[in-house]
Amino acid sequence: MLRCAPMESSIIRRVVAICTIPVLSAVAALIPAAPAAAQAKGSAEASAARRVDPHWKAPRTAWGHPDLEGIWTTDDMRGVPMSRQQQYGTRLYMSDEEFANRAKQRRNARDVDDARTGTFRNEEGSRDFSYTSMVIDPPDGRVPALTPAGQERRRTGGQGSFGVGPWNKVQDFSLYDRCITRGAIGSFMPAVYGNGARIVQTPNAVVISYEMVHDTRVIPLDNRPALSDDIHLFMGDSRGHWEGDTLVVESRNFTDRTAVGGARHSEKLRMTERFTRIDPEMIDYEIHVDDPDTFVKPWTMRMTVTSQPDYQIYEYGCHEGNNAMRNALSAERAYEKAVEEAKAKGLPPPDRVFERVNGADRAR
Repeated sequence: MLRCAPMESSIIRRVVAICTIPVLSAVAALIPAAPAAAQAKGSAEASAARRVDPHWKAPRTAWGHPDLEGIWTTDDMRGVPMSRQQQYGTRLYMSDEEFANRAKQRRNARDVDDARTGTFRNEEGSRDFSYTSMVIDPPDGRVPALTPAGQERRRTGGQGSFGVGPWNKVQDFSLYDRCITRGAIGSFMPAVYGNGARIVQTPNAVVISYEMVHDTRVIPLDNRPALSDDIHLFMGDSRGHWEGDTLVVESRNFTDRTAVGGARHSEKLRMTERFTRIDPEMIDYEIHVDDPDTFVKPWTMRMTVTSQPDYQIYEYGCHEGNNAMRNALSAERAYEKAVEEAKAKGLPPPDRVFERVNGADRAR
């Protein structure tokens, strides 16, 4: 056992360093080396090139920037919840056993969806990740609570066809319903289909074109000044820069008409995105959300976007096939007529389908 003689307080810090280092070294020699990360065995993230080989380097463009170009999707994030279930506590990753169960569920889902035909067949990925949630901060992995203003903003609108109406005008539907935008974050969240994005780079900009609702963000890298505070955009005003192998994108000047974390954000939203190539077929994508008028504290989420075999992005002809609003509006008028007819006969109003389908019992 290593012992140290008493010393004067003025040099205790030096003594602690001298005495501690050999002890820690001796103890470390007796402990088997731990894996570099706690990802589950067989998970996609455990096989990423940068995690297998810490010295792995991302490919470069002709002008020397890390290469993020290509078609990427969030299809492999299916099955990863936004907020973490309490059973996982502060763990970022599942255990091997928990992951094996998820992988089995995802295989079954792929078998079902691959056998389907029709418009609303889910687009499934080809990998399984052991992430316990998309949210990685705060440590409990859950989207923070809403402020009173955030609660009011969610209560007074923005749910669109996921709500219960009433449906009296086009403006009662969300921007997503209306084929206008899914917002800067929503545009890359895994949905039923259309989860791709194309990234194109130049020396002075990065361009991200999203598949569903076809928004395109042009992110300057040339240190140009931000827009005036009185200009607000659905996708915000973004500026990017490189920190080593990571593209950092800082965005502000949002409207309050799109959502993040299940709630409409405010115009005070500040968003920081980080794109890091960790594998020839994977990019880690982190989004830091800071909106004091919507959430009680800032929070961060992480997805790993991936390439998929033979994935192509086609034109998203949303307006041309958008019968949902017309049908919902006409159905609401038909319901009102049925109510009046029932009332004239002394009968109770008929069942309202929106309340039954989109009510409190809806699986979300």
